Amino acid sequence: MLYLNSFAHAFLHALKNLLPILVVVLFFQLAILQQVPENSLSMAFGLLIVAVGVALFLQGLELSIFPVGKSLSNQFAKKGSVPILLCFGFALGFSAVVAEPALIAVAEQAQEISKGRIDALTLRLLVALSVGMVIALGVFRIIFGHPIHWYMIIGYITVVTVTFFAPEEIVGLAYDSGGVTTNIVTVPLIAALGIGLASSIRGRNPLIDGFGLVALAVMVPMISVQVYGIIVYTADDIDTNAELILQSTETLKGNSIIQGLLDLLTMFRDVLPILITILFFQYIILKRPLSNPPKIAFGFLLVIIGLYAFVVGLKIGLFPIGSSMAEQLITLNSYGYIYLFAFMIGFATTMAEPALIAVGQQAEEAAAGKIKGNIIRLMVAVGVAVGITIGVFRLISGGSIHYFIIGGYTLVILLTMLCPKYIVALAFDLGGVTTSEVTVPLVTALGIGLATHIEGRSVLIDGFGLIAFASIFPIVTVMCYAIAVDWLNKFNRAES
Repeated sequence: MLYLNSFAHAFLHALKNLLPILVVVLFFQLAILQQVPENSLSMAFGLLIVAVGVALFLQGLELSIFPVGKSLSNQFAKKGSVPILLCFGFALGFSAVVAEPALIAVAEQAQEISKGRIDALTLRLLVALSVGMVIALGVFRIIFGHPIHWYMIIGYITVVTVTFFAPEEIVGLAYDSGGVTTNIVTVPLIAALGIGLASSIRGRNPLIDGFGLVALAVMVPMISVQVYGIIVYTADDIDTNAELILQSTETLKGNSIIQGLLDLLTMFRDVLPILITILFFQYIILKRPLSNPPKIAFGFLLVIIGLYAFVVGLKIGLFPIGSSMAEQLITLNSYGYIYLFAFMIGFATTMAEPALIAVGQQAEEAAAGKIKGNIIRLMVAVGVAVGITIGVFRLISGGSIHYFIIGGYTLVILLTMLCPKYIVALAFDLGGVTTSEVTVPLVTALGIGLATHIEGRSVLIDGFGLIAFASIFPIVTVMCYAIAVDWLNKFNRAES
């Protein structure tokens, strides 16, 4: 009975997160387009499956991964062994990102659109390895108290430099891959690790030192995926193995039962790294048994079933909504409506983002009165809305994503030097928590849909990149907010 109540609560919570999308879509369908898409019933059913999948997934996380992950973080922080903490940071980052639903969705889209040149599993493993290594680096930074802004400035200078040499086919995907690594699985675990470490080490400030791990997890995959693209797109031939994988997958689609079983096995494979990480560190390193193995096993089962339902729901619900809206809005011959839709969908989904609400509350507690959680959420939502709108403008105008991205991060680097140091780590983290498990598939589908129906646009080159813009501009708005507040406080002190 307790589990049923928890599921009902999680299901209602998932529906609440989907509500802003439904409101925006219905507004445009009824008030502007004045038509209903032919497959609206299947889309609605897909959204319902997404809600069920997210609810099961979240409930599974609450029963298994979250409590065990937090417990391990606290135990290792008390143990105080630097090598063990670094290894745990790497393992936690890798295992969480491999199972990230939004990354799975983006990787599969990239493999399909690139006709197998980009391999979905390779892309996910590369991103997961990058996140694992950078979380270990972030743990090292917290332990030794290094300022976060130097890590971010050097990191983003590297990002911008690599972008100059990366092929245009990979740039948008690389930045999107960075944006989707921090989501429903990773943010709570990584944030808990960082704040827990900063709170337990003498001389560390939870606000200044505890935040920043999420930001690092966003940044480094942008570099590694672009390097991967340089290698892949300078090769003479498309990877034959990838072609064979695609062909065999298409063949199996004819048998829905076999395909369903294969999908479930894939979900188990996605969650297995987290399970191995937990069992290894719990039993081999700490030499302590798990507190409630049956409950944790049941939680992992819910995670796998929830992931499966989520991916199925994406295919028949959210992806069609994004592509359908793109196609319908283009027929109006007015790009203004497309910009309005991009702004509204960005703002609405971000305000309902649970990870952002959680981080905003943590920041308010850690800041001791310097930061208001609700204002931070508003600034981030405006940043996402502006970012997606600028990304859509770039796609429609046909401008090179290189210049937009380089310009955006140059602005971020400049603001990092000017803004109060207490906000730097939080601002970069907020750029990483804005892309939710619901927002990412919808925005990705919108970009691909626009690129498909606008003449002269390449789906692979122009279709990806909107998530990257949604990650850049919240950093800008939050830093500008902090600069304005700091300036106002100084002005008030001077006046008095």
